[in-house]
Amino acid sequence: MRLFIAADLPDSVRDALAAEQKRISAALAGSGSSLKWVKPEHAHLTLVFIGNVEDARVHAVTDAVAVDVETPPFEAAFEGAGVFPPRGAPRVLWIGVAAGARELSNLQRILAARIAALRLPVEDRAFHPHLTLARWRESRSADRKRALVAARRGVVARAQISGATLYHSRLSPAGPTYTALARANLTESRT
Repeated sequence: MRLFIAADLPDSVRDALAAEQKRISAALAGSGSSLKWVKPEHAHLTLVFIGNVEDARVHAVTDAVAVDVETPPFEAAFEGAGVFPPRGAPRVLWIGVAAGARELSNLQRILAARIAALRLPVEDRAFHPHLTLARWRESRSADRKRALVAARRGVVARAQISGATLYHSRLSPAGPTYTALARANLTESRT
């Protein structure tokens, strides 16, 4: 099974992302950019990408994720567009996290440690909290500047982060489908 853990997003964030995508798309009309927009209902803030896991090990992953995290819920503010990779022709257009980035990084570290304890590989590159808005089918270096100039300044959306969910991801030509398998709720410390 292909698995990942993501912070949950309310519909208000998905609606705000859809509006931002529409705005950027209109600003880029006629530029020749070949962006494939992420459907708002598929938007998620990935914390830990686990990848393919043997069916026999999925139960252990589910159990590891389904333990509450002793950290209080917090607010995340989505703002500041960017692209990956940082140089050359861009491949991914994203919106970053300003307020709440430190808390998301802490949550990511906790959940990644749970997965690593199961001896499953975890990405070792630095975590950069973001929501993917679009991917370029083909891009040129000039697309970077056009997209970043078109993006809105300031906060696009805010969300209360109260937990993270383990998802099973199925890829198909019609697009991905996600099935929730377990949830880790954020809770106040009991000490």
